Amino acid sequence: MSNPMLQLLVLAAIAIFLILRLRGVLGTRDGFEAPRTPEEPQAQRRFDVIDGTADQVDNDINDHAEPGSVSAKALTAMKEVEPGFAVGPFLGGAKSAYEMILMAFERGDLSEVRGFLAPPVAEAFESVIADRKSRGLVTEAQFLGTRETALAVAEFNPTTRLAELSVRFVGEMIVATRDADGNVVDGDPKSARKQRDTWTFARQMGSDDPNWQLVATA
Repeated sequence: MSNPMLQLLVLAAIAIFLILRLRGVLGTRDGFEAPRTPEEPQAQRRFDVIDGTADQVDNDINDHAEPGSVSAKALTAMKEVEPGFAVGPFLGGAKSAYEMILMAFERGDLSEVRGFLAPPVAEAFESVIADRKSRGLVTEAQFLGTRETALAVAEFNPTTRLAELSVRFVGEMIVATRDADGNVVDGDPKSARKQRDTWTFARQMGSDDPNWQLVATA
């Protein structure tokens, strides 16, 4: 074999070797491949940051009002004015007040609960009591317990700081009204009945007086 031919074969072998090495390192492309977007420099990359100051869940409110509702927002505003206020303890106090006021009304003596009644409510109760007395009617009542106590509506006026909380009650009691001769004219002295009421209590938040007053009944 001539020397020129030998040199040509050697060069061809080297060329083939280099092509195979390049294909192994770079790979091959089949079809269309979109050009790659250059990566942002490390210093310019943006990352999502978790905010550790996100609003905390207030279970005291969420347990009694739909989150995000008008009532929930009103309760939140009340707590901003008076941080010591809590819905759970309020409902516990409202439950006790419900029994006390209801039984005082049935007995016809509001003297012990008058401080918890707004003047219009006290006048309405007194009017019914006076009417019963004028007709010689006597009511016998036995309170068996409160079966349900739930927040119905919460309202707050930030200007006057007046809060109004409406509460649903389901009480169970035995009530019978007798006339002057002792005859039962209303109720049943031997049978319990359920008493359903929605009472609204009001108070100026942040005031020194911690007592709520009954301002409406339904």
